[in-house]
Amino acid sequence: MDKIVTKLSVREKIGYSLGDTASHFVWDMVGFWLLFFYTDVYGISAAAAGTIMLVARFWDMAIDPVIGIVSDRTNTRWGKFRPYILFGAVPYAILAILTFTTPNFGEVGKIVYAGATYVLLMTAYAAINLPYSALGAVMTDDTYERAGLNTYRFIAGFTGQFIVTGLALTLAEYFGGGDKAQGFQYTVFLFAGLSLIFFFITFKATKERVQPPKAQKDSLWEDVTNLFTNKAWIILALVGIISFIMFAMQNAAIAYYFKYYLGRENNVQLFNVIGTVALIVALPLSKPLAKRFGNKNVFIGSSLISGLFFMLIYIPGVNNLTAIYVFNIIAKMAYAPAVPLLWTMIADSADYGEWTSGRRSTGLYFSAAVFAQKAGWGIGAAIAGWILGMTGFVANMVQNDTAITGIKLLVSVIPGILYMSCAIFMIFYKIDAKTTTLMKRELDARRAKEL
Repeated sequence: MDKIVTKLSVREKIGYSLGDTASHFVWDMVGFWLLFFYTDVYGISAAAAGTIMLVARFWDMAIDPVIGIVSDRTNTRWGKFRPYILFGAVPYAILAILTFTTPNFGEVGKIVYAGATYVLLMTAYAAINLPYSALGAVMTDDTYERAGLNTYRFIAGFTGQFIVTGLALTLAEYFGGGDKAQGFQYTVFLFAGLSLIFFFITFKATKERVQPPKAQKDSLWEDVTNLFTNKAWIILALVGIISFIMFAMQNAAIAYYFKYYLGRENNVQLFNVIGTVALIVALPLSKPLAKRFGNKNVFIGSSLISGLFFMLIYIPGVNNLTAIYVFNIIAKMAYAPAVPLLWTMIADSADYGEWTSGRRSTGLYFSAAVFAQKAGWGIGAAIAGWILGMTGFVANMVQNDTAITGIKLLVSVIPGILYMSCAIFMIFYKIDAKTTTLMKRELDARRAKEL
């Protein structure tokens, strides 16, 4: 077993973080633009598009635990999780391009093609992103160093979001020359190529150090039982479901908000860019705030403040862009510190499982947590499509008042209430600073005996 280091080098943190940039190139193209792409470019109805996204997410959810279980039992000269990054990068890139390709099929054919490519893309995404997320938990066993690593990760990840949300439409217009379908395809081709490079750097720059106990025997039943008796993980899973419903709903609806409510379709890029910059600026506060107030308290404060300001976005009229931007900036800055802390706490819950049961199943913990988050993402995206359909939304037409109200609620009040509710669940999260210190000391002692 390699000696576990408390401090990670900047080189290793940057190398690891680039994997999240690569992940965000696809995740944010899907989250911000795919519903819009399906309805306004490929010509699929909003209800059908929403259903496709829900079905794909449920498949995605089903495959997540499988990948977690298999990765926990993977043993290679590269480790448990890094091989998936190395060998999954090429299929990931190819399927991203195919998902944003528009073959000239009939209505049913388009729905089938869109559903098939989206399902396959989410499978490839899970096969590479789940091991990537688990990798961060086995590079070091120090909770604050994990918070620092995850800060690097999400600064790089939100930089990817910055690029996608700020440049995707501009690149699509440039590459398409008036042909939106071609423009989106070429844009994703560019992002897919960059993803390949970044994933290979992540593989090369990182090292796995935290290993399961040598005496641990393979028992899926024990691993699953320990997972579902781990109250800390259950709370984080519930928070993941709720928060990702909020993210998916808001991200899917924002393009409609600017196009149909504000009448400023092209301004959505600037809005997303400014919001992403606010996130990036506030992310470095995560580690120092966690050290001072604790992971749990920072997350609770973030949920309450951010949720409130998301709700306030409903109030401004079409000509009050300043208020809309200000509310969004404050909401994003308040939300930012909680982002790396959620993943840090998931890693801590895996440590807690090892500490209390003597078994470590990092891949299962992360895959099950991501399973919950993707459930929220799929539900949120589907709700967005269904609400648009129920309120009488018709693509590329002037919308009725009910549809406009639905669009406004999807980007403000509904997600704001959902995110504030996460604070209620976090009250019952019991892994505090004292517990993490005790866990680390005792687990280090156990591992030292195995060297």
